[in-house]
Amino acid sequence: MDRLSKCNANYVPLTPLMFLKRASNSYANRPSIIYENTRFTWRQTYERCRRLASSLRSLNILKNHVVSVLAPNVPAMYEMHFAVPMAGAVLNTINTRLDAKNIATILRHSEAKALFVDYQYVQLASEALRMLMDDSTQHGQSSNMPLVVVIDDVDSPTGVRLGELEYEDLIHNGNPKFVPVEINDEWDPIALNYTSGTTSEPKGVVYSHRGAYLSTLSLILGWEMGNEPVYLWSLPMFHCNGWTFTWGVAARGGTNICIRNTSAYDMYRSIATHKVTHMCCAPIVFNILLEAKPEERRQISSPVQVLTGGAPPPASLLEKMEHLGFHITHAYGMTEATGPALVCEWQAKWNHLSNERKAKLKARQGISVLTLEDVDVKNMETMASVPHDGRTVGEIVLRGSSIMKGYFKDEEATSKAFKNGWFFTGDVGVIHPDGYLEIKDRSKDVIISGGENISSVELESILYKHPRVLEAAVVAMPHPRWGESPCAFISVRENASGETEDVKEADIINYCRKNMPHFMVPKKVKFLSQLPKTSTGKIQKFQLRALAKSFQVTEKKTRQANKEIPEYHGDAELQHEQILAVSRL
Repeated sequence: MDRLSKCNANYVPLTPLMFLKRASNSYANRPSIIYENTRFTWRQTYERCRRLASSLRSLNILKNHVVSVLAPNVPAMYEMHFAVPMAGAVLNTINTRLDAKNIATILRHSEAKALFVDYQYVQLASEALRMLMDDSTQHGQSSNMPLVVVIDDVDSPTGVRLGELEYEDLIHNGNPKFVPVEINDEWDPIALNYTSGTTSEPKGVVYSHRGAYLSTLSLILGWEMGNEPVYLWSLPMFHCNGWTFTWGVAARGGTNICIRNTSAYDMYRSIATHKVTHMCCAPIVFNILLEAKPEERRQISSPVQVLTGGAPPPASLLEKMEHLGFHITHAYGMTEATGPALVCEWQAKWNHLSNERKAKLKARQGISVLTLEDVDVKNMETMASVPHDGRTVGEIVLRGSSIMKGYFKDEEATSKAFKNGWFFTGDVGVIHPDGYLEIKDRSKDVIISGGENISSVELESILYKHPRVLEAAVVAMPHPRWGESPCAFISVRENASGETEDVKEADIINYCRKNMPHFMVPKKVKFLSQLPKTSTGKIQKFQLRALAKSFQVTEKKTRQANKEIPEYHGDAELQHEQILAVSRL
């Protein structure tokens, strides 16, 4: 057997690009993309991607060059997931909610050779490019500015330009018979994604063709996505390449329903009009759908499968969504794991349980996707696996082919993330007796108060059950006696009169005292009109922690009962405005 060897007949490097070629051959006349009044078939999409790849090569975009794109979920964004790697280049999708400074930082760090910009973000891109130029001049460096290509609206062209190059012109002028650059090594990079920076500065995460291919297969299998799905793009494609469903929908011969804005009106309209079967989103989108006005809603005639992740969804939210006609599957992942790494696979024996119990089970993160070799929860001091008791916490660690290649130009961070044969997630969780994992917190978000570990996620899940709480986040704040104590940040749902001011701090604290152990009760509740979030809906707790540090707790004793009463001081209002400014990015 040792004499048997690999050849072109029995070994082909794995890449998700093969999904598009197969879709063109097998599902040629099926609709591939629907965007407003624009329709493409899989044959047309394959040809458009070949044309674009040809034009990229003519612009001297070579193997492993980075091509960046700043765009919403429009057809061009989808096509670039195939066309850029077909040209041998590496796709870098940029978060559209970043400011110009952060975009300039990404362009500089990634050494992008080209930047594709949707017309909606031309002004933002112009400012970022100016900063990039100024920085190069200031440091006496040669100005390697990227080529700029404007993506006009394919359905309703605006004529906006930023230079001479325009997306549809590249499509028109490209060669429809272009032969994609051959992938000789499946370890070659296919994408460069920057982390959302909820706990630290963003880092460039590199995906391989192999990892992207295997992650795609894992998710369409784990989610049981059947043939011809109608997939609504409510999840930004710039987040982990749309959790790899940019490639996955092609693998199943499905239809991509592209929407420019994730509004309640657009989502309900698309679901009703196109009979959407699948969508992904962060739990924040649940609130958009649940809070929709009557005139924005449409009747959901058949169940919509929803894969959610990015933040642990409260069981109460899951239950409300189910009542609307959405069937929720919970996943857990991160940029470094090529999107979801765990999926809460449903078991038939749970069907007879109460709705409340089913919602709690669905809120767990679940079991590993098929391409993970192993997942575990480790005691970080001993590296021993924690018992499967649903109580003992440890750090979640992952190992498998879907894990990133590493951090771009950051060997120190890469070596820190990869230790003892595992990728360390920084998340704290437990393993239940049935083997399902449940995240309890980010390691930085565990609140240690007087020696007691308080899970901010658990506390938040109780707050979400309050009928007037729209959003909730809990972080640690300094405490003179206990070291740390919980501080809750809340946005309030309007009452029938459209008011929010009727909910007071005492109301929330009294509610907590009735529903949780007293040591878990927040010592401070701060109301914000909206909580700062990343573009994928994850609350940016590092901002809230900075705000909570401004609160100073002093304790005085009352004569009546000799009880210690905390008092709070701080320049919270000023920092509140700063947080709101950042959350709008």
